[in-house]
Amino acid sequence: MSLSVWQLVLVALLFILLFGRGRIPALMGDLAQGIKSFKQGISDDDTQGGQSADKSSADTIDKK
Repeated sequence: MSLSVWQLVLVALLFILLFGRGRIPALMGDLAQGIKSFKQGISDDDTQGGQSADKSSADTIDKK
């Protein structure tokens, strides 16, 4: 069961009617900002995780 072109046009028109032409760019901007924030959080976790792993391996070497 696939969507026809007319169904997609109808969904797009309803979307525009519900949110208005001015609100759609604001929604997309908020979405982009959320994605950037998510990516930054992921990269921050990776760098923090790598630092703690390096520190624990250094502690193990010092104990020997």
